[in-house]
Amino acid sequence: MIDQSAAVGVGSRARRTDREHEDKLVQRACSGDGEAFSELYERLADRVYRYVYFRVTDGETAEDLTSKVFLKAWEHLPTYRHSNSPFVAWLYTIAHNTLVDYYRTNRQTTHLEEIAALPARDASPVEQTDQRLEAQSLRRALNELTPTQRDALTMKLIDGMSTSEIAMRLQKTEGAVRALQMRALQSLEGILKKNEKEFASWISDQ
Repeated sequence: MIDQSAAVGVGSRARRTDREHEDKLVQRACSGDGEAFSELYERLADRVYRYVYFRVTDGETAEDLTSKVFLKAWEHLPTYRHSNSPFVAWLYTIAHNTLVDYYRTNRQTTHLEEIAALPARDASPVEQTDQRLEAQSLRRALNELTPTQRDALTMKLIDGMSTSEIAMRLQKTEGAVRALQMRALQSLEGILKKNEKEFASWISDQ
């Protein structure tokens, strides 16, 4: 039988070791080590991309903005100050500011329900349509949550942030964040069921 406490301990040590390795990469990058920064890019680019993509209209724009985020990060590394927050939290701040500049320049606003997810490249036309409908349904449902509930869920499910990272971002305790996410998930389930019934009713009337 697996010792759960031992398993938790191993997982905790692994995360701590990974964080220590990342901190060393950041220190090297701050000293001008391009290879260390490249490794940070490989480790964190997907997380930054998800953060950006969920807030813009298409994958190509998200890729361009993600590249700008890392370029800005490289240019401003001398101003980075190590803290209890992981390096990716600093990248999220840069990403947020980059998105603000993008929308100010383009003078457009994109709501969650207007964002269509990119389907898998090898998906059939029918599968692509199903994937887009599912993504649109989820995002419409997310938009019915309170702003705080929506932020807590998107940070966890879309941005891949840990509970501690979300807590620092929202300036709440980790316990409060977990409770917030639980209430948000319960509300989301109810909204999705309601929307599914409404869609089925609409189909039957056609």
